[in-house]
Amino acid sequence: MNRPVLQIIVGSTRPGRAGSTVAEWFHGVAVKHDHFATQLVELADIALPLLDEPHHPRLGRYEHDHTRRWSQIVSAADAYVFAVPEYNHGYNAATKNALDCLHREWQYKPVGFVSYGGGAGGARAVQGLEPVVATLRMVASTQSVTIPQIGRLVKPGEPFTPGDRAEQGSFSLLDDLTLLTRLLAPMHRSPTGSGPA
Repeated sequence: MNRPVLQIIVGSTRPGRAGSTVAEWFHGVAVKHDHFATQLVELADIALPLLDEPHHPRLGRYEHDHTRRWSQIVSAADAYVFAVPEYNHGYNAATKNALDCLHREWQYKPVGFVSYGGGAGGARAVQGLEPVVATLRMVASTQSVTIPQIGRLVKPGEPFTPGDRAEQGSFSLLDDLTLLTRLLAPMHRSPTGSGPA
């Protein structure tokens, strides 16, 4: 039986971003967890402009190739984990834009967060994103991973090791996403793609 697909989405597009390192580390944990087929997705590579579609995303009438490509990528996943930074006590614009560009593609799918930042470890970014994903009818895991003092942990040429607590939290998050994916699968795989079958 095919394993469900988990996309680990790097929310930051800033050159030199720590998000890629964090996402690669979490990807390694997910491979050890071994319940998902995992994919790394870099928003910087997708290069989405600020929402530029003339029609509301809920209609799915995309006129631009970049939006259609993003829709195909997101549609291929059963669950998501966003590696997100905290900028000025909130979430970053690229993550919000990536969410806002689509609508039905997100519905009835589980989502988790691995956040990073200063002393709060990105927790305030997650707090801001939770009502956003709820409005998109995603189901957020109650488990999350926060990595504080990211600037001290990411060092060029050295392995990224945020510690046992972060790894244990990641396994808890992945366990929860495994359960949610199984429970929600009948809803997001409906024939219309717009709700329960």
